[in-house]
Amino acid sequence: MTTPTVTNVAQGDAHVDLQAGVVHGDINFYRLSPNATPEEQFDEAVKYLRARVRDEARTLIEKAFAGGCRSTKVQFFRMIALLSGRTLRQLGAEELDRLEAIYASLPDLDEQDEWAAGLQVIIHLLAPDSTTDPDLMIKEIDALRQIQRDWIYGHLEALLEGTMQDEMWKASVTLARARRTANDRATRVWKFFHPKPAQPRVQQVRPSVVPLRDWLRAGVGAVLFTLAVVQLTLLAMAGGELAPAFGLLAGLGGLAAFCVGGADRHYRRARLRAKDAELLPPRQRREAPPDGFARDVDRQFDRYFGRYVPRGTERTYWLQQTAGIRRRLRDEVVELYREQRIHADRVAWLVRYLVSDVRKQWEENTLTAYRHQLRVPAKSTILHLGGLISCVASTYWVLRAAVQSAPLPGTAWFLLAVVSAVPALRSSFRIVAERRRVAAEAAERAEEDIARWAAYERWQRKLSDKPSDIQMATWLESDRKVLVDAIMQKYRLRPSQVIAHTFLEAPANSCRRARYPRGPWRYSRYQLLLFLLTDDGVRQVNIDLDFETAESRTTQRLNYRFDAVAAVRIDGIAAQRQTFELTLVNGDPITIPVSESSDETLEPDEERTKITELSLDAAGLNHTLHVLEGIAAEGKEWIRHRRRRADERLSNLASNRHGPAD
Repeated sequence: MTTPTVTNVAQGDAHVDLQAGVVHGDINFYRLSPNATPEEQFDEAVKYLRARVRDEARTLIEKAFAGGCRSTKVQFFRMIALLSGRTLRQLGAEELDRLEAIYASLPDLDEQDEWAAGLQVIIHLLAPDSTTDPDLMIKEIDALRQIQRDWIYGHLEALLEGTMQDEMWKASVTLARARRTANDRATRVWKFFHPKPAQPRVQQVRPSVVPLRDWLRAGVGAVLFTLAVVQLTLLAMAGGELAPAFGLLAGLGGLAAFCVGGADRHYRRARLRAKDAELLPPRQRREAPPDGFARDVDRQFDRYFGRYVPRGTERTYWLQQTAGIRRRLRDEVVELYREQRIHADRVAWLVRYLVSDVRKQWEENTLTAYRHQLRVPAKSTILHLGGLISCVASTYWVLRAAVQSAPLPGTAWFLLAVVSAVPALRSSFRIVAERRRVAAEAAERAEEDIARWAAYERWQRKLSDKPSDIQMATWLESDRKVLVDAIMQKYRLRPSQVIAHTFLEAPANSCRRARYPRGPWRYSRYQLLLFLLTDDGVRQVNIDLDFETAESRTTQRLNYRFDAVAAVRIDGIAAQRQTFELTLVNGDPITIPVSESSDETLEPDEERTKITELSLDAAGLNHTLHVLEGIAAEGKEWIRHRRRRADERLSNLASNRHGPAD
């Protein structure tokens, strides 16, 4: 973590440029059926509380409690949800009323019950005795089981005052430092923002397409050639000699060999030309629409071909030589996935695989291995040339006998045989080559399909340990506590000297974002506004947090009195862009977008407004807005009034409850 110190004044607006969001539709973590039982509502509330979506957690816990779910565990989490991240000065009348209702509903706490023990500790934290030893209070917390201890340190670190608050904050920050990099954050956090990969596809084999004229030429030519050969045979055999018969058999055999060898040579050469054409750079590159799927795929191929350069090869030479391949692969991917209306990030894995496969073939010198495979074998050459020689030689004997028998008809039938055979053979070669192309491409597609599925499954395994939303919230909360501690040290403030601190989280420029269904948005970069309320006024610190690397930098520091806060407001509609605005008496408004309009696909049971509310809840907007609005309205008196009222109410609660509060 790096936090350079910069003192500045607020000026201008903060603008947010969001990349497309990712919704992990394969996760049902926050699913709650309309007919959920109180126990299910409570379990869902705990999930939201772990994710720091406090308002939603409180609402669900109260529903579960009203439905009859009233164990000491539920009461423990009622307390945690109500007091999470707050100081006693931040408890308003509504929170104090709810706290009083919780007190009234508490049963006799059995010390053998682990959750009852946790409740006792929270009650002691709310109303400690003036002679309470801070070390004994910390020991009382540490004596709890780890699950209760972590909840208290993780959510109630700001609840105490004086030396006890300093000690508890120290323990809470120690826990946050340990959690901040736990569970392989450095190697896993990026996976949260990675979309679900699109399943692999391969191009369909282009069906055999033979023009009608080729079928006509081959069919009619074969009929005419057969007719001409039959007539030549009759004329040649009219003389009663056997030599023409043997010559005819030899000629037919040579013709068959010529056809077999010639068809193979024609196919291989045509296939070779087609393969070589794929390596040629495009004559003219058509630009895709700037904001479309095709343009994004263009960028991916350009980026990865520029990054995956073979060893020992100049980048410029590599890009020049692979321009044709790059264009062919790009067109293939665009054609395969365009109609799915998916974001290009979902096929990025396929682009990387295709580019890395080209690099591998380049390094292994197998990129043009097809040239060796399509080289005409000696057998085909021998059949082709040998058959031609045999056919020409035998034709001499047959033609000689036929002309001697009938000069004019013999010549005519010979010319008909030649004229019909040449186009028939050419068309037959093209027909055979087209059929062989289909078979060859089918085999290639099968190999490509197997290889792509293997790459897809490897990538799926790599993404299998994608962090949960709770894990993301834990890392973010740990970052925030460590940052608050660092800022307090810069200002040389002890936690007990801070009346309250509150955060406002907003997406930073050019960040990526993702969420689980019915969960809040999480961002790869955050713009954090930290407000420290002290007796001297407000210390505001703007922090840019790279959540993927856990690195941060302070971009702005402001100090102002309580009475300098003129107004605080939120502009915009919940389902669209919303902006937080803090206006000082002498200064430009401090504005920051806290939510953005989004066109992502919602799940059937989701509402755009609800998703925005959950995201703002997790970002701490409601809490921050409440504190700053109170300061803007009443100044420092708001803090004194809140503290006085909290002291009176908590004193009454402690005096009315003789059991655990004693």
